[in-house]
Amino acid sequence: MKLLLLLSTAAFAQDWNTYSGQDNGWRYSPLKEITAVNASNLKAAWVFQTQTAHKFEPSPIVVNGVMYLSDPPGGAVAIDARTGRPLWRFRRSVPSDYRACCGAANRGLAILGDNLFMGTLDAHLIAIDAKTGKLLWDTVVAPYQQGYALTCAPLVVNGLVITGVAGGEYGIRGFLDAYDARTGSRVWRFNTVAAPGEFGGDSWKGDSWKTGGAATWVTGSFDPSLNLIYWGTGNPGPDYNGDVREGDNLFANSLLALDAATGKRKWHFQFTPHDVNDWDSNHVPVLADLPWNGRPRKLVLMANRNAFYYVLDRETGEFLHGVPYAKQTWAEGLDAKGRPIRLPNSAPTREGVIVYPGLHGGTNWFSPSYDPVARRFFVAAREEGVYFTKANADYRPGDWFTGGGIRGIPGIQPAGAVRALEALTGKLAWEFPLNSPPWAGLMATAGGVVFGGSSEGMFFALDSRSGKPLWRFPTGGATFSNPISFSVDGKQHVVIASGNSLFAFALR
Repeated sequence: MKLLLLLSTAAFAQDWNTYSGQDNGWRYSPLKEITAVNASNLKAAWVFQTQTAHKFEPSPIVVNGVMYLSDPPGGAVAIDARTGRPLWRFRRSVPSDYRACCGAANRGLAILGDNLFMGTLDAHLIAIDAKTGKLLWDTVVAPYQQGYALTCAPLVVNGLVITGVAGGEYGIRGFLDAYDARTGSRVWRFNTVAAPGEFGGDSWKGDSWKTGGAATWVTGSFDPSLNLIYWGTGNPGPDYNGDVREGDNLFANSLLALDAATGKRKWHFQFTPHDVNDWDSNHVPVLADLPWNGRPRKLVLMANRNAFYYVLDRETGEFLHGVPYAKQTWAEGLDAKGRPIRLPNSAPTREGVIVYPGLHGGTNWFSPSYDPVARRFFVAAREEGVYFTKANADYRPGDWFTGGGIRGIPGIQPAGAVRALEALTGKLAWEFPLNSPPWAGLMATAGGVVFGGSSEGMFFALDSRSGKPLWRFPTGGATFSNPISFSVDGKQHVVIASGNSLFAFALR
């Protein structure tokens, strides 16, 4: 049994076989070949250029020396992870009238055995043969004409393919779905906007729940010991005009804990009740087992778009701790249950009101990372305020439904930083300043290195203990993705998508 465990652990360390590297959302590599001492010796191993001009945001997966990544607007590709040579390409046409708020993005694939799973911009979930790139099945998830799209990487849990949906700016009714990996048939659905008569249905005024948003467009996490899926939800609709949807608007801006077999809600925690600033809680939940007040506790950690860092009990959803990790001017703080104490004059107005963080938050969808040895949480933080404005919101299926907008603050230059937070307290351990707000996630490694990317196209490595810069490489294009690491033929690689290319690096 011990030998089997060692072999299993070794195989796990070589691959990166799910969106976050592990189901616990850590985006942490146990590989140690690249260290804080030798990271300066990293050199480009290969570069793969995509054949699209669309935004390139994939977080690849790697299994047995083969890398799989989505290739927008509707494709996927398998690559020899040793050389960057394409092995096969899958192409699927996407209707020209698809709706997507933020470009033709697709953040990655999931794998189970020889089957790959991918969402599409026209709201289909498809399965592809990992060996040949041939289509296996194609399931319609929702009507794309109404604003639904699938942009997140699915999560495979116990033979089920879990997928979220985008479209919060189009007045959709959000949900999280589970599909049979063999057939593509739907097993369960959890609606993230509560209807009248359901728990939370009284948190929506009138019929506003029908266009409530609460999209689920970033991949969640899974705890097999509790058999619970943890998934974040997005803003309510319309985004900035809350007058037409009085109430807390459950389950928008929340973290959901759902039974993996049935989709039933175990608990929820709402970070920003009645959000009017478009502060989606679409983040990867980080699951960690740590001592709390002298006893072991199953925790979930999240740096939220609303600029607060949270520690919750992942068995019950109990709020344990919360502090700001980025500039915020909208809340006096959090009460004993974690509910924000909103400051007056911080909601959007017709003329506009300045609030920190801005629309894009203290951080956004890109992944944090967690180092279980140092017990540190790494987040790519944004420092940017905006004028929030309110306008009328008339719903028409498939049309933009935001009820306002934003504008920049003249003379104020936004900034960013990589921040290392103590996991239990959110206390700042160190920070590495960035020239502008980032759109790239982070990855920590057992070698004591944190990798990240900048909007100026710099891929960089930092010492995870101190934040000291160790290495950098100019990719030539802005980075909108998350780094990964894998080992092939005994050699550790780090990879990031930047511009319209995928870059792989290894030690000389």
